[in-house]
Amino acid sequence: MTVVLTDEQNLIRQTAADFAAEKLRPYAADWDEKKHFPVDVIREAAGLGFAGLYVNDDVGGSGLSRFEAVLVFEQLSQGCISTAAYISIHNMCAWMIDRFGSDPVRREWLPKLTSMEFLSSYCLTEPSSGSDAAGLKTKAVKQGGDYVLNGAKQFISGAGVSDVYVVMARTGQDGPKGISTFIVQKSDKGVSFGANEKKMGWNSQPTKQVIFEDVRIPESRRVGAEGDGFRFAMAGLDGGRINIAACSLGGMQDALNRSFAYVKERKQFGQAIADFQATQFKLADMETETQAARVMLYNAAQQLDAKSPMATRWCAMAKRFVTDTGFKVANDALQLHGGYGYLSDYGVERIVRDLRVHQILEGTNEVMRVIISRDMLRQ
Repeated sequence: MTVVLTDEQNLIRQTAADFAAEKLRPYAADWDEKKHFPVDVIREAAGLGFAGLYVNDDVGGSGLSRFEAVLVFEQLSQGCISTAAYISIHNMCAWMIDRFGSDPVRREWLPKLTSMEFLSSYCLTEPSSGSDAAGLKTKAVKQGGDYVLNGAKQFISGAGVSDVYVVMARTGQDGPKGISTFIVQKSDKGVSFGANEKKMGWNSQPTKQVIFEDVRIPESRRVGAEGDGFRFAMAGLDGGRINIAACSLGGMQDALNRSFAYVKERKQFGQAIADFQATQFKLADMETETQAARVMLYNAAQQLDAKSPMATRWCAMAKRFVTDTGFKVANDALQLHGGYGYLSDYGVERIVRDLRVHQILEGTNEVMRVIISRDMLRQ
């Protein structure tokens, strides 16, 4: 499949590339080292329409396709994978409210999210339920015109800084049909946060536990009907998976680009290491794998845009393949740099660290295999 971009799509991609080059790439290493969450820079992305990429334009969104959003995240992650990934999570939250919220809910919350006046976080995973998301224990009990929320969410990106939390909580029976979706604010009484997790990568964004203790939420902040929350969460994950795959694609492209420049400059035994056949073969494999990942990801995004019945399978396949391949290509890039690749100065070890978690989040790649195989066997 050969993708030919329109003039508008080329402009979208170039805008994201320019923002990444100017606002993200020069500071990514410092943010990683200091564990700094660059909120001001993230909010600048909203001015380019990157805070509501596939949110409808009547509430401030850009109204782009999933394919066009993939182009954006691919470029942003060449500046800073961790920061691009947070922006993708914010976009997923905004989309869920836009897609499943009532019109009053949309109009109340989305203008603040698409402008990034409010930053947002997605709250599904719990201390005792990761891959088994339908087994979540956080409860929202109806009391009059309110819900009272108790429980905790684990591994939440942006926690403690984000203003809005899109929370999946149990309102009914065990299993997926008893889960509903709520909008919770950081300022709500009873909301607190755990310590910032010490992580291998993704250091430019905080990751904390979000704790709910008798948090009273008005019924008007429920998104959609009771019992539909798990369906909303799974629908959101299709897009979340290709967004994270796009961040892996950008990361592996950055690693490849850094390697290509390095091997042409680095000399051993009197010649550039690019002149050795072993290096050339490695570069050829990395380029082939990167292009294969790009084709699979772009196709998955187009399947999702077309509302294809195969979209969930394709999103799972793309997430599995692109994130596995991204980590491999980045690790190969580190190897090509030799001992220097292990040093922070060259940026490759940060790419390796940041990409590793992509094989785990938005559903582990083992879970992706379950989704793919079950869909195949239904045919």
